[in-house]
This record gives sequence, C-alpha cells and structure tokens, in this order.
Amino acid sequence: MVNLNNIYLFLLVKAAKNKVARKILLDKFDKKLYQSLVEEGAKENLKAVQLKKYQWVKALVKQIFKNYDKGYISPLVEKKAIEILSPNFFKENLLKFREKFIKKYKSDPPLFIVVSPTQKCNLKCRGCYAAASPGAEATLSFDVFDQILGENHDIFGSRFVTISGGEPLLYQSQGKNLLDIFKKYSDTYFIFYTNGTLLTKEIAQKLVKLGNASPQISVEGLEKETDERRGKGIFQKILKTTEYVREAGLPFVVSATATSENIATLLSDEFYDFWFDKQGASYMWMFQLMPIGRGKDVFDLMPRPEQRLKLFRKWEKLLEKGYPIADFWNSGVLSNGCIAYGRPGGYFHIDWSGNIMPCVFIPYYVDNVYDLYKNGKTIADALFSDFFKKGREWQKNYKNWIMPCSIRDNYQYFREKILPNEAKGEDEFAEQAKNSQEYFEGLTNYDQKLKTLTQPIWDKEYKLRI
Repeated sequence: MVNLNNIYLFLLVKAAKNKVARKILLDKFDKKLYQSLVEEGAKENLKAVQLKKYQWVKALVKQIFKNYDKGYISPLVEKKAIEILSPNFFKENLLKFREKFIKKYKSDPPLFIVVSPTQKCNLKCRGCYAAASPGAEATLSFDVFDQILGENHDIFGSRFVTISGGEPLLYQSQGKNLLDIFKKYSDTYFIFYTNGTLLTKEIAQKLVKLGNASPQISVEGLEKETDERRGKGIFQKILKTTEYVREAGLPFVVSATATSENIATLLSDEFYDFWFDKQGASYMWMFQLMPIGRGKDVFDLMPRPEQRLKLFRKWEKLLEKGYPIADFWNSGVLSNGCIAYGRPGGYFHIDWSGNIMPCVFIPYYVDNVYDLYKNGKTIADALFSDFFKKGREWQKNYKNWIMPCSIRDNYQYFREKILPNEAKGEDEFAEQAKNSQEYFEGLTNYDQKLKTLTQPIWDKEYKLRI
C-alpha cells in the first residue's frame, strides 16, 4: 500500500511555488504525519520515540521550504529530487529488487551504503577518525568503485549512497572523479562529506545541473573552534563555499564534530541560529569525536558522559524549536537504534582499501571487496559473515536507544561478543586499540558512567511515557 505521507510530501514539492496550495497541503501533511508516526506508530513502537521522529520530519520540511523561498534551492535540484525520490516514496517500484534479495539471502537488504573512495585529504585535522592526510594514497580504483555502486543499485535496490573520506572531492582514478560517479548513477541520490575548502563556484554549478548530490560541510562550531581543529583560515573558506552553494541553489548540510573542547559552542543557540538562519543549512548532522584513527591519541577530546547528556537535552529542545538536527549517537531514537551491520533500513561501510566494515566508526573488517570480486562474490556476501550477523543479533535484543552504538556505548560487549578474532584492523591505530588495555578500560568506564546517566531517562521518559 502506498504511504499517504509520501504522496502528500510529493505534492508539497510539486506545489512549492504556490504558497497558498502549499499551506493547505502542509496542514494536511502534518496531520497525516502525526497520525502515521505517532498515533499508528505507537502501536508497534514507543510513543515518545515516534514523537521525536515526527518532530524531526516536520522540522526538515519546514527548513527546506524556508530555504526554497529564499532561493537557496534551485528548481533544477527540486526537479531531480522528485525524479529520484518518488520511486523511493512509492516503494512498489523497487520491490522487485527487494524480493529477489530476500529470496536469495532470506533477509531484507540494507537501505544504503557508505563508501569512502579515498583516504587522501588536503587537511590534517586533530583527532581525525579516518587518519586522513595530504600524504595518504589509499584510493579505490574507479572500476571497483563503480562495481560497488552498481551492486548497491541492482542487488539492494538502493537509490541512496553516502560518500565519506578522506576528502571526496580529491578522488581521482582512471581519469574519473566524484562528479563522474554522480553523472553515471543519475537515478541515485548522493550525500558527500567535505571539508568545504575545495567546493568551488564551478563545482557547485555542476552539482546543481546534475541535481542528485548535496554536500555535507564539516565544521567544529564557529570560527574559533573550526580553525583550532582544522587550520587557520578554514572557517572563512567554508563561508565562501556556503555562499557559492546558496547562489547556485545547491542545498547543503552542516556536519559538526562535538568534542570536549567545543561543547560550550554546541550548547549555545548562537551556533544553530547561525548555520540554519544565516547560512541556510537544510539540516545538520552531529558526530561526537570517536577515539579511532588519530582520535586514539587524543582520547581526552571525546565529549565526557555528562557533556553528551547535555547535548542530548539540547537536541530535544532544538527539535521542539524546529531545527532538523540528527546526532549520530544521541539521536538513536530516530532510527530505532544502531543502523550499522547492514541491517534492514541500515547501512555498512566500504573504505578506500576496499575493506568492508559494519560502520564508519567500527574500524575492523573480515571481508574486502577486491578479494570478494576475485572469488566471483558481491558485497552482499559480506553481510553474512559472523561479524555482521552477531552485530545484527545484538541490535534485535538491545534496547536503550539513547546509547545505541555497539562499539562506543557497549564496548565490552562488542569486544567479547561481536568482534571475531579473525577481524583485522583498518589501520595500525585500530590494531593498537584492539590490543590496548588502556583503551578497553577507557571506553568501558565511559559506557558505565553514561549508562548511569541515561538509563533512568530511557526507562522513565521513553519506555514509560504514554
């Protein structure tokens, strides 16, 4: 059955230029959205969880139309978004892929994949989870990158891909770059994380013409925080980039990394007012610094449990205010917990060396795409290693979506029950962390403190709220 909320959203986009028609449809959409997510959704899920989903979608729609009215979203992008997203709204068009996958693997496919095609980056940020740098050379060949996306498209039936890095705009292989990928997979929507320093006016205009990719621009806060971690002058370069994308009509997203040093800024209203109201971000991702990659050597940069709780409470208030923000760890209620391990509705990650990992922030692997392809297999086969299956089994049984992450929030269980002995570290830092008693104690102590703070909230405000 076609979801009526998706029909209303489709009509809203079509009626974007007619504000009178839009208002009528928005009112109807809001009522249907609440009915579907909160009233109907509460029959199968916690009502407080469903309420947060409703608030987030409502805030997103509001912000997108706000930016559309300001001229920050080009009609070309609008048209392409309808063409790509409509088949995803009306899932019947993609059922043949899902049914074929279920028949073969006895499981639903993941919703999307994350690919980091290159580790190379023009910056060297303190605590980078990917340990990316100008000297990094690891890069997927274009043929393999293309094959990965083709399998996501034809095996999973997915029309959504996230590109991470490294700096994706530095990707070059066999005379091809990232925009060549976007052009080839014109019926897939891409989001790509970028430090914002290489996104020129010309690239912004090309992306608008393609219409199927939007940048997620990384910041640390405002100028002081961003320049301290990313380099002097980087913040002003980012503001030049946001000017380019607004002028071109290319919607963009802000990606903020929370650390123990920028927490005060991320708890202020000024930060969100600046990026949403003054700069025109469509929504915001927040990632708390994870002690992997170079983060292993700056463990003290990770937000303290008390700071994370403050961020969680701030996120709740910001949703009520109408800002569409998703914190990768604090917003677990939006996704019913962890979305890693290739779960139905979730994703998995493939890095610049072809290593297949459950998550961008789980730097361990059993399978590699180059090896799979040599043996006539596909990326789908990697989903059924013991590593991935144990992760999905944990997801089914675990409930405290304020602490949704297997590796960060449940490290002892992850090490003892999920991570297999044969799993290899993505790099030397991951191997060091795996063999470090100090690292083990650091994360397990963090988890214990966080559980003491969050379990009462989960039990009283989410599980018991009606």
